[in-house]
Amino acid sequence: MTNPALSGEDRATLIAGARLLQQNQAKEAEALLEPLYVRYPDDADVAGNLGGAYILQRKWKKAVDVLSAATEAHPDNAMLWTNLAAAELGSLETAGPQHQERAIAAYTRALEADPATPNAHYHLGLIHKERGELDAAEAMFQRALEINPGDRDAAHWLQRIQQVIEQAEDDSTHA
Repeated sequence: MTNPALSGEDRATLIAGARLLQQNQAKEAEALLEPLYVRYPDDADVAGNLGGAYILQRKWKKAVDVLSAATEAHPDNAMLWTNLAAAELGSLETAGPQHQERAIAAYTRALEADPATPNAHYHLGLIHKERGELDAAEAMFQRALEINPGDRDAAHWLQRIQQVIEQAEDDSTHA
């Protein structure tokens, strides 16, 4: 998981930062991870975790800066692309078309790196749903369920989208 170039102490700090993120203690994780990032700016694990800490705190621009550099250094790292997509999007409800486009591009790059990237199809489905692109949303939620059949959120949205599509087809038939 961690880069062997990190010293033992720095590896332990990275692991501690990742644990803090899992416990939703992003500010504390940020305090541990920022000094590591200064020393190891090209380390994918350090950048990914620091980017995650920024995302959890809604520090979108800082996350984009860190994760953009990381994806340039590690273009085949699907998780970095997924984190970058989340940072580019920010809050789905307030994201404008340009933010959505950048997020779609980053999620697409994640899927190019790993077609089974966790949650990428689901988040693409949400973006397409928000944009009113129901056929694309339906396809993404369906693919999310193929990858993870237990994804209740994807199943919920797939059902809702299919109902809307069916209703629109019924309405156009009776018009």
